[in-house]
Amino acid sequence: MDGIVSPPDTVIGTGMATMLNVSPETVCYIIVKAREFDAKVDVDEPDPGSNPSDGGMREILEDYEDDPTLLELTGAFLSLNDEQKAELLALVWLGRGDYVIGDWDEALATARETLDRHFVRYMTGIPLLGDFLEEGLSQHGYSCTEFEIDRL
Repeated sequence: MDGIVSPPDTVIGTGMATMLNVSPETVCYIIVKAREFDAKVDVDEPDPGSNPSDGGMREILEDYEDDPTLLELTGAFLSLNDEQKAELLALVWLGRGDYVIGDWDEALATARETLDRHFVRYMTGIPLLGDFLEEGLSQHGYSCTEFEIDRL
């Protein structure tokens, strides 16, 4: 399976991976983009104006308003339907330790109730978003290892 995220043979207590409405591939894409976005630093020079190679390409790590990484991450969030957004939010909470896998239904119900128009801003404001999503996804029996190898 080229680039497809495969669940392991067993997950504690279930013997199989949990089915999610949001595809593991989509979550893995968001994880990669979230980590790229987390690596950004405050802008040192608002209008560099010089040749990027003169500055050692440092601008790519700076968090400009029109940053393509933020646009890609935001676009990924906006492409999700409400159920997928709720699952993504619940995955963050699961990965952060707010819930355990046995309380997945409760986490998902709370995420559905909490979901509002500020979802994208909330998600992009979470430090370590990629790590929390990866941990939540792994508790459902999925890994992004193959996805990351194919993309990095």
